[in-house]
Amino acid sequence: MNQTQTQAKPEMSTQTPPQGQERRRGADRRNEGVKTRIVIVDGHTLFRRGVRNILELEGDMEVIGEAGNGREAIALVEELTPDVILMDVGLPAPNGIETTQRIKRELPHTGVIVLAANDDEDQLFEAIKAGAAAYVLKDIDPSDLIAIIRRVRSGEYLINDKVFAKREVQILDNIAQGMTNKQVAYALSISEQTVKNHMSSILRKLSVNDRTQAVVYAMRQGWIKIPED
Repeated sequence: MNQTQTQAKPEMSTQTPPQGQERRRGADRRNEGVKTRIVIVDGHTLFRRGVRNILELEGDMEVIGEAGNGREAIALVEELTPDVILMDVGLPAPNGIETTQRIKRELPHTGVIVLAANDDEDQLFEAIKAGAAAYVLKDIDPSDLIAIIRRVRSGEYLINDKVFAKREVQILDNIAQGMTNKQVAYALSISEQTVKNHMSSILRKLSVNDRTQAVVYAMRQGWIKIPED
C-alpha cells in the first residue's frame, strides 16, 4: 500500500530525476490504457494468489491489488481505481453484493465481475441490481474468465443471457420501441397473453413495478438498444 501511495505522489521538481526515481513516479504513460488494471477480492488467500498467477500471464492484464473482505476492498478500490474487480459473493459482512453496490456508487465506470460458488438465481438478481457486469461460477475455465474480463473492460454486460430468455429480451426490445402488448404479440407471432406472462416474469426478476421501469433499467445495463429517433 505504501508503495502505491509513493507512486501516486506528484513530482514537483522540473529537474530531470536521478536514474531509478522515474519509476517511482507511477505507471509508464506509454502503457496507459493498454493493460487492464484488476483488483481481486476474495476471503481465501490461496484462491486470490492462484487467480493472480493466471491473469499475470496475460500481457494486457495487471493485478494491482488484493483484498480479503469487503471493507478492505472498498478502501483499496477507492485508492487504486481499477478497471475491473473480481468480487467473491460470499464475503463476510459486508458481503460481495453489498460491497459491489458501494463500489459502483463511487466508481460507476469500474466493471465488477461477481464470482459465486454455485449458481443461485437470487444471488444473480441481487448482483444485477448492485450493478455487476458479470456473474460467473468459481469453477470457470481460466480462458473463459480471461475472455470475460476483456469483454467487461470494453463495457459489456454479460449476464442478460442468464437473466432473460431470448423471447423476453425481444419483448423488452419491442416495448422500448413504443409497441403495445398487442403490437408486440403480432410482431413476434405469439398471443397477447404470452406477452403479458413474459412481462410479469421480467418485472418480478428486476423487482420493478411497471414496463417503463423495466425498459429503462434494461437500457441502462446495455441489455437492449436505446431507441433511435
